[in-house]
Amino acid sequence: MSWSEMEFEELYAIPSKNGLTRPASVRGRGYKMINMGELFAHDRIGNLEMELVQMNEKELSTMLVEPGDLLFARQSLVLAGAGKCSLVSKAEDPTTFESHLIRVRLKQEIANPPFFHYYFKSPACRIRSIVTQGVQAGIRGNELKKLKVHVPPISEQKRIASILAAYDDHIENNQRRIQLLDQAARLLYKEWFVHLCFPGHEHVKIKDGVPEGWEKHMLGDLCKEIRESVSPDALEADTPYIGLEHIPRRSISLTEWGTAEQVTSSKHRFRQNEILFGKIRPYFHKVGIAFVDGVASSDAIVIRPLDDVLMPLVLMTVSSDSFVAVTAQTMKEGAKMPRADWKQMQQYIVPLPPDGLLRIFNSFIEPIVQQLKTLSFENRQLGNARDLLLPHLMDGKVAA
Repeated sequence: MSWSEMEFEELYAIPSKNGLTRPASVRGRGYKMINMGELFAHDRIGNLEMELVQMNEKELSTMLVEPGDLLFARQSLVLAGAGKCSLVSKAEDPTTFESHLIRVRLKQEIANPPFFHYYFKSPACRIRSIVTQGVQAGIRGNELKKLKVHVPPISEQKRIASILAAYDDHIENNQRRIQLLDQAARLLYKEWFVHLCFPGHEHVKIKDGVPEGWEKHMLGDLCKEIRESVSPDALEADTPYIGLEHIPRRSISLTEWGTAEQVTSSKHRFRQNEILFGKIRPYFHKVGIAFVDGVASSDAIVIRPLDDVLMPLVLMTVSSDSFVAVTAQTMKEGAKMPRADWKQMQQYIVPLPPDGLLRIFNSFIEPIVQQLKTLSFENRQLGNARDLLLPHLMDGKVAA
């Protein structure tokens, strides 16, 4: 490779900066904050739903992100996550970032941010050399700035970035379709089971809070928690692994996962069409359906419907705003952070329609779930194709 090298700091427009620390007790209003969850779930961070935090005037002048900023994970529970880099693609609302992240803003006349976002994903990058391994893996900002990086001419940077960005643009288009499908499923559930405006509702009386012919059931009558523990040495290295960092907020589809080679402790096995509910700080609203068999973090509750015909209703119930709100109100206060309590969750009352209506509801939700699965796998294929091309572009084997 004939590209010149320099210390990363020489490309900085301003000094790098660690983010803000805000305890959970003061979060919930104010300005958007990018957390580790957003960083690990999105390579390009745009206008997402995020936690809100208060900021003072000085913080507003120094601690916001701008399009083109790079964010690096300072810490990770797994070695592969330390130093993970994401690109801020949009920031229409004032948005800050939390203390486990490092913000780097580049001189864009000599350093193209999308190029360096891809560079830090490639084998050409030496970021692994500054990762330290302790209780958690991590990097330090003062070592990141001294890291030697390759710097091709700016025109070449832009050409390489545009080739790779074409894959990510397609992925983002699919993500928007996923969001629209998710929204359609939520609206249908709310119309039927919250407002009770189901087909034929005009001719049905409401008795004891439910339409005639419907039954009241506790959630535990429709599904159960699965605790099938499995040790790391019993897993194939390529077994899909879903940690809390892979579960997006307010999305019923689990589109991201890692592999069991990252796993160092016992996990819970899950199977396709089972539901994962992130139990740490349940108000984060991390709930979705699995599209593969695999293992999950022990900080996720694995929920299995008692019958396939109940899957759409169970999925939409446990991912609904009302269920998540009730779960957050009844969570157990743990030593470090609050957790959802399955004993309380399973007592949630679910209105169950007659078989005919339930099958009509399923006829809407099941195709949505299938489309979500198709788009998720297409995105993984696009991502794999991009990642196969990436090292060849970064070492000059493929002309940009």
